Amino acid sequence: MSENKHKDSRRKFFVTAGVTAGAVAVVSQTPLGTAIAEQASTMMEDSKGYKLSDHVRKYYKTTLV
Repeated sequence: MSENKHKDSRRKFFVTAGVTAGAVAVVSQTPLGTAIAEQASTMMEDSKGYKLSDHVRKYYKTTLV
């Protein structure tokens, strides 16, 4: 009984994951989805966090062995 319950749980997880991925793919092709993606990308560009710049790339090259 427990093994069957475990298989059903796993199957439900994968079905849900597949449906979610499909829904995201469809929504990303709509005008609303495109607008959200553009807004998210501009928000990430405006962040004050870590940015990979030229001097950081040069440093990374010096750490290669």
